[in-house]
Amino acid sequence: MFLGLNIGLGGIKTLGWQTAGDFVAISDIQIFNVQDNHIRFVGGVWFGVGATFLLGAFAINKLRPTLIALSLIIAIAGLFRLSAANMDVILSPNILPSLALELVAFPLLAWWLAKSPAQ
Repeated sequence: MFLGLNIGLGGIKTLGWQTAGDFVAISDIQIFNVQDNHIRFVGGVWFGVGATFLLGAFAINKLRPTLIALSLIIAIAGLFRLSAANMDVILSPNILPSLALELVAFPLLAWWLAKSPAQ
């Protein structure tokens, strides 16, 4: 939810909650504004995913199939990080913990949700 708000409300430049300083140089404002709007949408989707997990903590039986699907979607999305093909970045302390959660923890969560008994 934190990441979703950061990019959903801040766009490509973000609200600065995860990094300090200006890290984007705009060379074409019209193209930037279009892409910024798309990124804000993705941030809203990510916020929705986080909110669904939060609701799942209170309504696990009703949301179990949804939580399993979202967990697997997150694992698949983690694989997309590898498309950058820059192992220095992928294995850096800034990315590796997230990647480990995406590729290990979320599939394990999906498995646990699928195997745990309904209450």
